[in-house]
Amino acid sequence: MVESPTLKRRLEEENEAESTSKRSRTCLHEVAIPSCFASSNDESLHGTLSNPVYNGKMAKIYPFKLDPFQEISVACLERKESVLVSAHTSAGKTAVAEYAIAMSFRDKQRVIYTSPLKALSNQKYRELSEEFSDVGLLTGDVSISPNASCLVMTTEVLRTMLYVGSEVLKEVAWVIFDEIHYMKHRERGVVWEESIIFLPPAIKMVFLSATMSNPMEFAEWICNIHKQPCHVVYTDFRPTPLQHYAFPKGGSGLYLVVDDNDQFREDNFLKLRETFTNKKPGSSSAKASGRSGEGGNASGVSDIYKIVKMIMARKFQPVIIFSFSRIDCEKHAMCMTKLDFNTEEEKEAVEQVFHSAVACLNEEDRNLPAIELMLPLLQRGIAVHHSGLLPVVKELVELLFQEGLIKALFATETFAMGLNMPAKTVVFTSVKKWDGDAHRYIGSGEYIQMSGRAGRRGKDERGICIIMIDEKMEMDSLKDMVSGNPDPLVSSFRLSYYSILNLLSRTEGQFTAEHVIKNSFHQFQYEKALPDIGKKVSKLEEEGALLDASGEAEVAGYHKLRLEMAQFEKKLMAEITRPERVLYFLLPGRLVKVREGGKDWGWGVVVNVVKKPPAALGSLPATLSASCAAGYIVDTLLHCSLGSSENGSRPKPCPPRPGEKCEMHVVPVQLPLISSLSKLRISVPSDLRPLEARQSIFLAVQELEKRFPEGLPKLNPVKDMGIEDPEVVNMVNQIEELEKKFFSYQLHKSQNEHQLRSFQRKAEVNLEIQQLKSKMRDSRLQKFWDELRNRSQVLKKLGHIDADGIVRLKGQAACLIETGDNLLATELMFNGTFNDLNHHQVAALTSCFIPGDRSEEKIQLRDELEKPLQQLQDSARRIAEIQHECKLEIDVDKYVVASVRPFLMDVIYCWSMGASFAEVIQMTDIFEGSITRLARRLDEFLNQLKAAAHAVGEVDLENKFGAASDSIRRGIMFANSLYL
Repeated sequence: MVESPTLKRRLEEENEAESTSKRSRTCLHEVAIPSCFASSNDESLHGTLSNPVYNGKMAKIYPFKLDPFQEISVACLERKESVLVSAHTSAGKTAVAEYAIAMSFRDKQRVIYTSPLKALSNQKYRELSEEFSDVGLLTGDVSISPNASCLVMTTEVLRTMLYVGSEVLKEVAWVIFDEIHYMKHRERGVVWEESIIFLPPAIKMVFLSATMSNPMEFAEWICNIHKQPCHVVYTDFRPTPLQHYAFPKGGSGLYLVVDDNDQFREDNFLKLRETFTNKKPGSSSAKASGRSGEGGNASGVSDIYKIVKMIMARKFQPVIIFSFSRIDCEKHAMCMTKLDFNTEEEKEAVEQVFHSAVACLNEEDRNLPAIELMLPLLQRGIAVHHSGLLPVVKELVELLFQEGLIKALFATETFAMGLNMPAKTVVFTSVKKWDGDAHRYIGSGEYIQMSGRAGRRGKDERGICIIMIDEKMEMDSLKDMVSGNPDPLVSSFRLSYYSILNLLSRTEGQFTAEHVIKNSFHQFQYEKALPDIGKKVSKLEEEGALLDASGEAEVAGYHKLRLEMAQFEKKLMAEITRPERVLYFLLPGRLVKVREGGKDWGWGVVVNVVKKPPAALGSLPATLSASCAAGYIVDTLLHCSLGSSENGSRPKPCPPRPGEKCEMHVVPVQLPLISSLSKLRISVPSDLRPLEARQSIFLAVQELEKRFPEGLPKLNPVKDMGIEDPEVVNMVNQIEELEKKFFSYQLHKSQNEHQLRSFQRKAEVNLEIQQLKSKMRDSRLQKFWDELRNRSQVLKKLGHIDADGIVRLKGQAACLIETGDNLLATELMFNGTFNDLNHHQVAALTSCFIPGDRSEEKIQLRDELEKPLQQLQDSARRIAEIQHECKLEIDVDKYVVASVRPFLMDVIYCWSMGASFAEVIQMTDIFEGSITRLARRLDEFLNQLKAAAHAVGEVDLENKFGAASDSIRRGIMFANSLYL
């Protein structure tokens, strides 16, 4: 790996404050430089690598003074060196991209602007066309002025151009990658990595990104693979400062939790928590504090209605209300029936824009409910924006919002991507989202992206963020979300059959799959971490050498035995704590040990046991909740840190430590967190509110622990609890055998605490050294090479390449198919499945290849589609089984389900046969916009299949794919974008 020296400087400029304080515009500039690099730039004109300036004639004059980060970025561009600009939303990154385009025009060179989504490409094309005259657009389904000097395209189109060696690239001087943080996208991130790796070194790059925590690591990767300097210009300055407020669900009032100096206000958060504590059980406000705002229930809607009404009363509009559910967005908007935010003149303007927008649709499509019902809402200044809307409606909403005719916009997080469309206020209806695996709190990076929409530069003194929270949210969770660091950019590199085949067939040996693997950001990040791991190993080895090394084998055996016993005890406790077995013994005064994960809260005393409904379990303290919880709560007196229950906050358990002062408090503990039950019981006072009563219990527990230095006697599951289950009896016997061995160790008998700690640390150090060395040996490069070998074996078995790795006819077809599963598609082409179908059936069958929304309804297909679907599933199963045979980690059944998506087969079939859009949307519960998006991707896929059939000389198939494409390309599904 090439070492990349880095230079760093920090530039600060004081800015007049909007409030009583001053805010500092801090701009950090760093540069990664390849070894033996010598700059040829004139220092009097361009400055130095560490201090780039530009003293020449500007390629573009701005009507405003550039911010420091913009000035430095422009200077880097004029040096003809790549630059990563990392800044908050609305900070002004677009000005840097526009300068790169203006510079290319001045120097009579071509420039490419890439964006992650087609919709964003359309928007960017419109924006740049207003600024520059010679702009073209290339997406999967649109081609406008493909010979223009500035080409806007999706990153997928750029990668394809690189694969085929497009002549256009010979004239390109700059490529602008907008939203480069999209590179961490699990499915599509690899497209960015491959595009960057394939770009010729003569082409320089501009990367635009939201704030990230590791921009220099990315720049070092660029420097490493292209052997050219890469600058990083980073700023966390917000042109318009933000204030973050919390709104208690089911309550009222706003609480400032982060001020415009980014200070977290703990005092205000505690006041907010008191509003939950003071609610009377059974009151309407208490009931509202559950899932309000998350599922669209009555109390949640009333909260959102209350907030929107308050925002309008305080002149905080326009407002974007973010929800993480498309259905919730619509429900919340429809509940604003009593609110009207537009004047009569604004209503007329909305109506005029609306009718102009829908004029491109057929008469029958203009009367669709999804179109017709939107106008009254829009006229009142209220709108919805999410991926399930028809594209024409979504774009209409965007245009009206930009014109200030929408005052309250209910949107999903996709609205935070792309063009700069800020509001004065942003509201979060929930702090949790479903990410495909679990409901989790919004990450700090996601929060930064969405909250960045608050505050319009030059219009608002400050932006306002309002977060709806409930009593379950802890202060630390909110603090991490609102004040946490931005996310790092991490690689999502993976090997695909499409890439492997294209590398084998199209780049004429210029690149190989091995080259791509070796130069991936993934491999760079892995190798960069190795020196740090090596240093850590050395440090641990030094520490281990200083520890008492005598009896090292005994230490290892002792440590291993402890782990074995712990595993058995964990299994045993899972059996013991089943409610039907343990509840009889959880009487007041029983001593129980509480453990959560790696935290041992020590011995506590049972006070009471109550059964709770599942919904109530979520309100327990985060430290004492368990995902597998049975519906029982054990109120337990536990050691807690001093003062932990002041100001109405929950008491915080802490592990008991010798000499450390603590208090006993009653803490609700879920049943599975009890790790031991003692035979002992003590008397519990009837009133535990006085501190003296709880401290007397603390002293009693301490006295018992002194009396039993080997540990408090435990309830025997067989003898004391009467459990006769053979599995439990067997575990008890095994634990007793292990205990005999354990107590026989000299280490256990040793009374020397220092020696015991030394032995323990020695074992921990040895284990950590083993794990780190294993990680160093576990080369990711080798794993990718193994995967490459296995995938190549699959391609050989399926007939895509021969024994020498030469691409055969089948592989040449697969090279042209990117949108869907190319192995499965070519299998159907070559096994005759498509030959027996008409073009309507082909359109329906190929729709199964396109990812999209799942239907909740049972799929019932007509006879002419059932057999093709079965053939598709059989082919998918065969391909999965071959991959499994070739040692790829794949679940055959999951592969078939993921590859075959029949949810819109009937819809596409009827649409292809000539049905109206009004008819087909009645056939499914999937959103209209999702159907349209799938149809457009399907058209792209059919054209790829058509090109593949042409490449292998299958004229009949080529015509059939063409006819299928023509049959769906009509009506509202393919209405022109309002941006074009």
